[in-house]
Amino acid sequence: MTGAARRLGRDIALALARAGWQVAIHYRDSNEQAQETAMECAQLSGDSTALDADFFNEDSVRSLVPRAVAHFGHLDAVVNNASLFEHDDVNSFCYVALEAHLRSNTGAPILLAQGLHAHIQERVAAGEEHARGAVVNMLDQKLWNQNPDFLSYTLSKAALEAAGTMLALALAPHVRVVGVAPGLTLPSHLLSQERFETLHTMSPLGRSSNAADVASTVCFALDNQSITGTTLLVDGGQHLQRFERDFSMM
Repeated sequence: MTGAARRLGRDIALALARAGWQVAIHYRDSNEQAQETAMECAQLSGDSTALDADFFNEDSVRSLVPRAVAHFGHLDAVVNNASLFEHDDVNSFCYVALEAHLRSNTGAPILLAQGLHAHIQERVAAGEEHARGAVVNMLDQKLWNQNPDFLSYTLSKAALEAAGTMLALALAPHVRVVGVAPGLTLPSHLLSQERFETLHTMSPLGRSSNAADVASTVCFALDNQSITGTTLLVDGGQHLQRFERDFSMM
């Protein structure tokens, strides 16, 4: 699982471990937090490991699947949670910002899906004819409720959502591809706790997603063998309302 050292990624990793998954915790800079998360996951499921990789470097990304396979012996799923999230808009947009977001948020998940598919195919060729895999791509409700903020980030997630459809077709029948799109889920440095709590209620259900909601949806997407090529929105219906700005700018 990528970006799993802290925040939402950590919550998803722990939920997967409680469900019996042995989880490889990817991180870039958060080594101490990644090791702690891996230790907690191992206590729940029997084994875990922390693997570092820089998603701006293609070779580093390509190394993740073989390293996870070397540790566990095989790999059954990839959860693409790591994301670059830096603000730009039409006035500050530049190639550098767009390329950085596309490398991290679009290119890396595609490479990891490619690596998982190759690994599953190798297992099938070796006689494990029922070997199957799954990819879960973490998206964002703002794709269905667009505003002009975080232009490069939104474009990179829109590209990943489109890639999910293409990958679901290209990697079938051995690998399923599912998107999970949370709404406003956790506070950040961009929002005070008080402001977060107010914005969190702005949905048809009176609450957006929490970490447990999102984690349980990821578990469901991995377990249900009939879901592929679609996105599950977990946002309390926030995508049904019109927001003129990103939550952090409201």
